[in-house]
Order: sequence, then structure tokens, then C-alpha cells
Amino acid sequence: MHEIGARIRRNVHTQFSAILDALPQRKSPLMERFSALLETKSPAQLEAMARESRAITRRHFGRTMRLFAPLYLSNECVNNCKYCGFSRDNPILRVTLTIEQVVREARHLVAQGFRNILLVAGEHPRFVSDGYLDECIRAIRDFVPTIGIEVGPMEAPEYAQMVQAGAEGLVVYQETYDRALYAEMHTAGPKRDFDWRLACPERGYEGGFRRIGIGALFGLSDWRLEALRLAAHLEHLYRQCWKASFTVAFPRLRPAAGGFTPLTGFPDWALVQTLCAFRQCFPEVGIVVSTREPAKLRDALAPLGVTSMSAGSHTEPGGYTGAGTDDLHLTVRGRRVDLNDKADDARAEGQFGIADTRSPAAVASMLSAQGLDPVWKDWDPAILTPLSHSSGT
Repeated sequence: MHEIGARIRRNVHTQFSAILDALPQRKSPLMERFSALLETKSPAQLEAMARESRAITRRHFGRTMRLFAPLYLSNECVNNCKYCGFSRDNPILRVTLTIEQVVREARHLVAQGFRNILLVAGEHPRFVSDGYLDECIRAIRDFVPTIGIEVGPMEAPEYAQMVQAGAEGLVVYQETYDRALYAEMHTAGPKRDFDWRLACPERGYEGGFRRIGIGALFGLSDWRLEALRLAAHLEHLYRQCWKASFTVAFPRLRPAAGGFTPLTGFPDWALVQTLCAFRQCFPEVGIVVSTREPAKLRDALAPLGVTSMSAGSHTEPGGYTGAGTDDLHLTVRGRRVDLNDKADDARAEGQFGIADTRSPAAVASMLSAQGLDPVWKDWDPAILTPLSHSSGT
């Protein structure tokens, strides 16, 4: 039975690899339409796309906007990714939070209103292993009804453990769908395996995740080609993982340790056009815009098709409460190196710089002013609990 399942997974994986490698020359009818929406548009045409995107969003999502916060568990990483602040060779201060510190960070976020938390960690089996993620999930699941994870790719059985522990969402970005560029950007570590990462959403679905988020990091490859590949991946996942719901994101590169400079441009108008193209071709997909984007742009994007926003975010472990500063250290060649001396205000390094620094309350107020409804909680495990019926009812 295991061998049969493995063959099925390989066939599904090979199928999308063939679709990806054939782009942009060979496209499905939906991808033909998507590609046409990404062609050069006049300001009037772009405005028409925005109006249509807004109408489609209202029809399928009403005026709701889900709010969430990332909670960084660890900035340890064994990968060398040229664009990432957590990259192995960056000489940054690192820390992995204890379970107690994770709980402290999560309770801080709950006090701000959040009931939807995304647990994020670098990929380092020595620090984030041996049931650590399971423990983090179990430690907060009683007071955080919606828990997602964005960590290093795993096998389906490992994902099943995360789901059993209480996680219901998986986020994994391919970073870039350009194979050659991917190899150039990822020079060391398990993340170098393009195809392993590409098949991650299917493994997560097999493991039981009911919400799956995908995306590409814009600023590496040509934005139109990247958007097309991302859309093709989404189309494929809708067919193969039809019981799940999906979100898509197009984050832009932000300043980070290492000083990486974007290789390509992705101006605001292109982001708007990409968002509207996804909304028109995938009317039921969730669209995420994070605090990577500046406040004014997020305000303008909110009514056009966005369904989920982060707010008040920190991208460093312990960023919300200062937890973990007592255990700051360096990591050299994968090994911990303790500090002989450190500044009193020393903090762990973040993955990237935040552009929208407003508080969660301020973001919620902005949404309300636009006639949108901030949603802090839209799920509770009790929904899946069978009702008990007493006699006579």
C-alpha cells in the first residue's frame, strides 16, 4: 500500500512538473485568460480590472477581512538563501524560543485580539525538531483556535502529526518558480531541492491540512512569468487537492540581513494588476497581503480582492514580548557559538524589515473606515465536535 501511495504521489508531482516546464508556451484555457490579464494595460483598463475584482470579492467573501499574526519560533536555519535574513552564513544573533516563551508571545497576540496565529521558523533540524513544533501547537491550541505553520518542508506523516496536534493551515512559498534562478538563489541546505519544495502542498494535503497557502517572492524573476507559474500551480492544486481551501500571496522583497538587492522590479501597479488577475480567474481563492507592504498601499489594496491581512507583525523570535533575549547566540557552520558579551538591548534578527508598522487596532480601524469587517476569529474546533443529544431532545 505504501508503494502504491508513493507511485501516486510521484505521478501527481511529475504531472505538475511537466506543466510548469512547458510554460509559457503551453497553457490551459484558464492560463490563457490569466496571461491576457497580465498584458500591458492602460490606466483605464487597470481601473476596470480593479472594479471587477472588487465586485467578485464582495460576491464571494462579502466585506470580511481575516486578521492574523506571524509568531516566529526560531531564526536558526541550515539553508543559504541569498535573499533571506535567516540565511545560514549571515552573522546574525539567533534564538529558538522555549515552549513557555512561545506561550507568552501567543498570549500577547491574543490580548491584542488575534485568534489566528501563523507559527514560523527557519529550517534547522537540530533546533526545530524532536516534536518541538508539536509541543508549540499543543501549548497554544486551547486559546488559539486557528493555528497555521510556515516551516521547512516535511513528509506527509509529519504533517499529519502537526494536524493531530492542532494545526489546520500550511503555508509554503516556492520563492521562485524559475528552476535556474532557484538553483542560483539557494546555494546550500535541503532547500536546494526545487522539486521537493514544489510537491510540498500535496504532501500537506495528504497529511490533512484543510487550508493551504502558496506564493512566490516577487523581485527575483520576471513578475509576469512568476505570476503565471504561480497561477498554474494554484490551478493544479485545485484539481488535485479539491477538499482544501487555498490562499495565494505575492510578497515583495524587503530589506534583510545580507543586503540582497532585488533582481527585478515589481511596481505597485503591477502588484494591483496581479492581484486583480488572480481574483478574476480564481474567484474563491483567499488573497493575502502582509505587513511587507507599506500602509498606504495596503489601505488601497484592501477592498480590491484581499481577504487576509497580517497586522502589528514582528519577524524576529520574541519580537512581541522580548522573550528569548537571555539565550541569544551565533551559529557557525550549523553549530551554536555562545556570546562572550552582548549589548543590553540586543535582540534576535528578523527575517526581513516590516513596512506597515501600525498596531493591530489601527489596521482594524482602517478596515472599518472602509466599510470592511475585521474578522479576528472565523473557526473553532467545536465545529467538528459531534453534538451530544440527551434523551427527549
